[in-house]
Amino acid sequence: MGQEGMGYNKGKGGGGGGGGGGLPMTAPRPRGASPHSSHHHRSRKIHRTFNNVKITVLCGLVTILVLRGTIGLNLSLPNQPTDADALAGAKAVEDIDRILREIRSDSGPDDVDDAGDLGGSAAYNATALNATEAAAAYAAAVGRYALGPKISDWDGQRRRWLRQNPGFPASIAAGKPRILLVTGSQPGPCDNPLGDHYLLKTTKNKIDYCRLHGIEIVHNLAHLDTELAGYWAKLPLLRRLMLSHPEVEWIWWMDSDALFTDMAFELPLSRYDNRNLIIHGYQDLLFDKHSWIALNTGSFLFRNCQWSLDLLDSWAPMGPKGFIRDEAGKILTANLKGRPAFEADDQSALIYLLLSQKEKWMDKVFIENSYYLHGFWAGLVDKYEEMMENHHPGLGDERWPFVTHFVGCKPCGSYGDYPVERCLKSMERAFNFADNQVLRLYGFAHKGLESPKIKRVRNQTTKPIDDKENLDVKAKISTTS
Repeated sequence: MGQEGMGYNKGKGGGGGGGGGGLPMTAPRPRGASPHSSHHHRSRKIHRTFNNVKITVLCGLVTILVLRGTIGLNLSLPNQPTDADALAGAKAVEDIDRILREIRSDSGPDDVDDAGDLGGSAAYNATALNATEAAAAYAAAVGRYALGPKISDWDGQRRRWLRQNPGFPASIAAGKPRILLVTGSQPGPCDNPLGDHYLLKTTKNKIDYCRLHGIEIVHNLAHLDTELAGYWAKLPLLRRLMLSHPEVEWIWWMDSDALFTDMAFELPLSRYDNRNLIIHGYQDLLFDKHSWIALNTGSFLFRNCQWSLDLLDSWAPMGPKGFIRDEAGKILTANLKGRPAFEADDQSALIYLLLSQKEKWMDKVFIENSYYLHGFWAGLVDKYEEMMENHHPGLGDERWPFVTHFVGCKPCGSYGDYPVERCLKSMERAFNFADNQVLRLYGFAHKGLESPKIKRVRNQTTKPIDDKENLDVKAKISTTS
């Protein structure tokens, strides 16, 4: 969950135009209409009940007509259940937990209500408008939001910078592309004191993996954009890091409540030579079922290129808090199978964007499921001993998961969707399971997966260099040593 999972939810930014989020509400506003005039105000007070019913019907009609006319996307779904339905049901729990709990925490003392700002949480009362006015207001609000000034020649700028700065190459040893892992958490202390302890452990886990594989890491605490709060906060951060680190080839986002649990596995980057977005998901759920859980945005990679900046520009306009996010949520719920009725979230918005503009984006997207770029914790943590008995690090899949993601847990908050005791116990197991793979390089291991205490598993020697040469990070880990 990263910035989501640990409560990261506020920042500063916005302004500008040209975001182009592909949102279909484009009906013109009637000349002379003014939702704030006193005449309309008195009229609405007299006919409030009647108008609310009428507006509901009109909004539904306008939404259907505009969606059909603007997008032209046939999102009809088969009536008969398939194997993909079963998979969708199994995966629904993790993403529903992740998104719905974020909605509950997506506000804070830094939020400002501004009646003149359609991005504010109480900025615009949609029930006070007729359907056409609401459509026009929504389109205008979306059209004026952007992550920053429009950049159209980033690939050229980056190539020139790399030529002029040979001390900062885009590749590291053995020609591997330079990767920057990005995560984040809230700037203040956790509601639950144990949350800070486990946030430290998840950060330590990421540092260990990055150190072993020559990856740079950024742990962000800053709020960069107040309008893109909660699960949307990653977008302005990713854009800023791309522009500030032209030497980095890949930006890798990982939620803070996700841990590396295969410390030997390396991303097969050569597989992605012609792709710019690598994300965990399933093709059939996306294109056949139009499922709102077809992809998971808890762990994904962006290539540092113009294409990625353009995708962020098209993705972000669904995210400003308040009126825009609420109205975008209605569109997402209407078009993505199984999605509950709630405000727009980054994952649903990305899925919707890729479906509605498939020809524009999908050639550069790699949907990965051959290993666990995202692995749901509840089906993994109780099987670690079995994995240690039968398999070894370096596999990355269900035999030895690359990433274990604690979707639905909230160790930093005062509530969660799973019992806090179960979450903390499971996080301890996952951390120790991964930490054993690091500690054995130094001759130690945890006494058990639920214990922070360690024991010696290798005797010291007078020839430590020879001993080091015999160590293999992919070797099988004994469950008894």
